[in-house]
Amino acid sequence: MTHAQGMLAGKTVLITGASSGIGAAAARLFADEGAAVVLMARRADRLHQLVREIADAGGTAFATPGDVAREQDVQRAVEAAVERFGTLNAAFNNAGWASAGTTIHETDTAVFDRTIDVNLRGVWNCLRHQIPAMLEAGGGSVVNTSSVAGVQATGASAAYVAAKHAVLGLTRSAAAEYGRRGIRVNALVVGSTRSELMEEVLAHTPSLEESFIARSVQKRMADPSEVAQAAAWLCSDRATFVTGTAMPVDGGWTAA
Repeated sequence: MTHAQGMLAGKTVLITGASSGIGAAAARLFADEGAAVVLMARRADRLHQLVREIADAGGTAFATPGDVAREQDVQRAVEAAVERFGTLNAAFNNAGWASAGTTIHETDTAVFDRTIDVNLRGVWNCLRHQIPAMLEAGGGSVVNTSSVAGVQATGASAAYVAAKHAVLGLTRSAAAEYGRRGIRVNALVVGSTRSELMEEVLAHTPSLEESFIARSVQKRMADPSEVAQAAAWLCSDRATFVTGTAMPVDGGWTAA
């Protein structure tokens, strides 16, 4: 299969949290499926390295470093996508941040604020600027990364659980508001995934690894590429009647 034959051929897709883990895996996959990918994350050096990797593989990518918690950074990324590629057809709002699990009374307010800023306000900022660009394009698809922490309490912090629950509510509201205008909005309920973020959590609390693996009926963690596959499908025209959903990509965690 060539890039021109991929399920995202001809689409411009903005991916946040693209410097590592699920976001980086999505960048590679989306580009391989024919999309022009606009990559956003705070670590500029990693973004530019990934752009070079994608270009060497015959794909099209552009880096726009920034923090999703800063609305002006998101606005700049969306404007860069439209200016460089002419339109914005889809977005994978994947940027996330989590501290090591602490009880509510032991969680510093600054940790709570950062958790909400990245995981919730970041999605809000993205939707506020991506949706007008997609309306201009005549429609589009947005995929937001939530978590099993968005449907039940987990070993993560209460702030993270609260933020990921809120992402699902925001996803459903956006789907309801823009469905008649050609924009689909969905979320991924992601289970334990061997991302850089997860490795940092496990380094702080090694006992969580056994617990996370036990909750999956497959008795393993996901590879980031497995989550990226679900996001790619939702962003593509193969999912044209799917909107407002919270799709589990969790190895059966929420089913068991």
